[in-house]
Amino acid sequence: MIWVPFLCPSNRVPFFKLLCLNLKCKTYRMKQIAWMLLLGLGSYQAVTAQTHKVKIETEYGRIVVMLYDNTQLNTNNMLLQAKEHRYDSTLFHRVIKEFMIQAGDPDSKNAKAGQMLGNGGLSYTIPAEINDTNYHKKGALGVARDNTPDKSGSATQFYLVVGKVFTDKELDVLESRTGRKISQAHREVYKTIGGTPHLDGNYTVFGEVIEGQDIVDKISLEPRDMNDRPNKDIRIKELSELKTKKKKKFLFF
Repeated sequence: MIWVPFLCPSNRVPFFKLLCLNLKCKTYRMKQIAWMLLLGLGSYQAVTAQTHKVKIETEYGRIVVMLYDNTQLNTNNMLLQAKEHRYDSTLFHRVIKEFMIQAGDPDSKNAKAGQMLGNGGLSYTIPAEINDTNYHKKGALGVARDNTPDKSGSATQFYLVVGKVFTDKELDVLESRTGRKISQAHREVYKTIGGTPHLDGNYTVFGEVIEGQDIVDKISLEPRDMNDRPNKDIRIKELSELKTKKKKKFLFF
């Protein structure tokens, strides 16, 4: 099985730190209380009403990703790291044709040519938020991780799915091998648009590309070394939240 490697300590993210992105709390205790309230409300968020988007600026152009509301731990974490400019100047350090492109390793910012990457990150992981709604269709945003038993993921490393188109027979074989049933709706997407269905159920998907998938595909085709690092450095110039302008409402009486 091809997996997205990431070596990271097993201790979990300090939840109150993530919440600071949404709620202006001044004291440690207030942050803790606010986070618990947010966590409790999270399960009521509808996946169809997505709130946040991020833009990834590269030398090839802009990639826009919609973050899911039903994965609040990982969504809020990415927004927090983006606010702290954690992703800026990191490389797409692992690219594989018809699979995915991976980035977010802080060690890649000043990496030497040929240096093996993928082991950098923060001192905590983010709990897995795997569900039957989010899946690895083409353009999916996933959390990189190592072989953690609880499937918790990196606080910085992520991947964007390129994938390939599958046949019914191939999907049937995958179901037989994994014991995981692929829904008819997801099956149709894998047969027409493509993706990486073998990753479903093992990695958190917390967003999807809504603009710039052609750039993702182009990066995946870059010549690479034996560790799948592109021979040419492909850097994230900036990853930041995409602010949308609110339309003014006019009331008529």
